[in-house]
Amino acid sequence: MADIKKVAVVGTGVIGNGWITRFLANGYDVVATDPADGAEERMRKAVDHAWPYVEELGLVEGASKDRLSFEKDLATAVSDADFIQENVPEVEDLKESVLKNIDSHAKEDAIIGSSTSGIKPSYLQRGLSHPERFVVAHPFHPVYILPLVEVVPGQATTKAYTDRAMAFFEGMNMKALLVRHEIEGHIADRLLEAIWRESLHIVNEGIATTEEVDNAFIYGAGLRYAQYGPFLTFHLAGGEGGMRHMLKQFGPALKKPWTKLEAPELTDELHDRVVEGCEDQSRDCSLSELDKNRNEFLVKLLDLVKDYWPEAQQVKKSNE
Repeated sequence: MADIKKVAVVGTGVIGNGWITRFLANGYDVVATDPADGAEERMRKAVDHAWPYVEELGLVEGASKDRLSFEKDLATAVSDADFIQENVPEVEDLKESVLKNIDSHAKEDAIIGSSTSGIKPSYLQRGLSHPERFVVAHPFHPVYILPLVEVVPGQATTKAYTDRAMAFFEGMNMKALLVRHEIEGHIADRLLEAIWRESLHIVNEGIATTEEVDNAFIYGAGLRYAQYGPFLTFHLAGGEGGMRHMLKQFGPALKKPWTKLEAPELTDELHDRVVEGCEDQSRDCSLSELDKNRNEFLVKLLDLVKDYWPEAQQVKKSNE
């Protein structure tokens, strides 16, 4: 985006470092800040780890890890940034405090985004001097590969800043999803949370192991949802009648108690069953090996999804 040249990233954990890598891959100058000891070393190691994947996905001209700097002092880090992405832990008081600090030292027209996965923007912007420039910008791990970012304006956010934020992310080939009405958990995490709660119930009741639950999703819904998502998937399930027929035939089943809306109590027994199941599933693979396998898979899958997304098919038909 032409008016954004320098980006500041506040908080260099997993999500913050993912943002740093994506910003760098898109040719931005990035300054990062984090008060934790050893933060800069961990940040640079994380960027080095992620760089081969963004290279495979494609770097813009001028993209370089050399355009990354680290500044211990937050005020200095954000002072001349055009876009600031906050990524501190999901603790409301901490986020409020850090955002107020960012707001007081940022340029007047800088956009401030928060990676919060569930807090409403109107809550976070209430103590800011310039709440009109604040949006939730919620990404998905690994940020440097997955394209979705949920952009959620608060009650005090102006359309001009929301539009600028949307254009900024779309300029980095991200799928910017505007969440028009703020809600806890936004959109994607609410969908994931429903699957997660149901998965815990199934394991808790001894119906299936963690591996069996994963396999049920991977080899069924997961493969389909990667292409079309729940609505188009069920549209196809209706055959020639599409969603109209599907709702008529299967709509009554929605009243049956197939799912449980509330999460089960996380007892010691359930905790141990889930932990031991996941450790057994991973077998001899270390977490770093699982991470590497996941990244390589997502890069290949993303290329395939791009070819078969409905938008891609529309472009293909228009070119024929």
